[in-house]
Amino acid sequence: MTANITKTLSSKRSSKKAKPCSKEIFISSLQTVLVSVFVMFSVTQMSLAKQSEVSVQSPQISEKTLENGLKVIVKPDHRAPVVISQVWYKVGSSYESGGTTGVSHVLEHMMFKGTEKYPTGEFNKIISRNGGEDNAFTSKDYTAYYQKLEKSRLKVSFELEADRMRGLLLPKDEFDKEVMVVMEERRWRTDDKPQSLTYEQFYATAFDNSGYHNPTIGWMDDLKNMNVDDLNTWYQRYYAPNNATLVVVGDVQTDAVFELAEHYFGALKPFDIAELKPRLEREQKGSKRIEMKLEAKLPYMIMGYKVPVINTAEISWEPYALDLLAGILDGGDSARLSKNLIKGSKIATSAGAGYSMDARIQALFLLDGIPAKGTTTAQLEAALLKELDDIKNNLVTDEELNRVKAQVISSAVYEQDSMFYQAMKIGIAETVGIGWQKESQYVEHIQAVTAQQIQQVAKKYFTPQTLTVATLKPIQKQVMGPVK
Repeated sequence: MTANITKTLSSKRSSKKAKPCSKEIFISSLQTVLVSVFVMFSVTQMSLAKQSEVSVQSPQISEKTLENGLKVIVKPDHRAPVVISQVWYKVGSSYESGGTTGVSHVLEHMMFKGTEKYPTGEFNKIISRNGGEDNAFTSKDYTAYYQKLEKSRLKVSFELEADRMRGLLLPKDEFDKEVMVVMEERRWRTDDKPQSLTYEQFYATAFDNSGYHNPTIGWMDDLKNMNVDDLNTWYQRYYAPNNATLVVVGDVQTDAVFELAEHYFGALKPFDIAELKPRLEREQKGSKRIEMKLEAKLPYMIMGYKVPVINTAEISWEPYALDLLAGILDGGDSARLSKNLIKGSKIATSAGAGYSMDARIQALFLLDGIPAKGTTTAQLEAALLKELDDIKNNLVTDEELNRVKAQVISSAVYEQDSMFYQAMKIGIAETVGIGWQKESQYVEHIQAVTAQQIQQVAKKYFTPQTLTVATLKPIQKQVMGPVK
């Protein structure tokens, strides 16, 4: 399910020049690992006391909630003397409102600018001196920080993360420099890339009042007018133990990790987390279309239908049927889009499909592509719609269904080779409100999907009333003449 939908889900911080961030739409194995996926709730002091008495365990994963509300999840993996530590905060760009877009991402950058105990730059130096790696990322629904270390150095990670969870300093001079870095990041990741800019406007058109209307990196005008007080308000509101999850995967003993977490994080005070208003997307009653005229080498089109996700589905099996449907369309060279549109009719040079079932709120089922030379975006759109109509009118074959299910199983097995991705799957599921228990049942749910269910979701959700289409029309670069 490798889509050509190439937009930003998360922004990784870099101590040097910003690096290109991950794709917004993660398909195939990464769809169950790094998607767009998300929850909000407030925890009172009384409920925290009750939660601290509860430990949930599975054969592989153990969970404990500290008295201050910090949830600690541990998954031992003894294949190498390494440990991955990740701290996940339930806040991302979908929590932001007008005038504050980009604040989650800028705060992520500023989390490396020091505390009283560890001044600017010390965090990275300490991790490096201990032979480790560290970074962070912001998405629409969460912000996460991670370290990879030799197993005996886990306490180093815990000490540093606990210190900045409540002790961050926000020096204005550092903020002034960092917000400029983010603005430059926005220019070269989005403003100067026609497909990325088209994607951004597509999402802003598809969603009116949902938190997914705004880009993770923020609108440029909001970045220009951001100040330190905006970041401090955001930090004080969301960066607390009772709004965070600590995930540890590696060569560790579970009880020892719980004790270490209690030692470093246990003294941090919880505080009331304001309940996030739903901001449910209003019902769309007709298709939406935009045309972007930009300096570009190639035309491009992207289309999407509003669909439920695990968190919002009234019928529990529907997200899994949609996930498999994406695989039927775009699950490798033998999938329909590649076979019919690229190799067969040659109407497209690229075509993809994508769906993030792990989103916090209602998401989109996406299709995109670049038309072949001599073909228009309208013709490509018609070809994509024809593929959807075929699924609506005819059951997918047993061969297709078994192929995609086999891909899911092999991907799930392959993901276990990476401690980092094991932790990511747990962190995303917990932070968006799905829970690691349900995430671990993913393969089981996929195996239960039938061809009839795939047809049902196609008929139910792929309708003109919920469709949004964006096209990129290349224009010639404007050459300025001499000033007279």
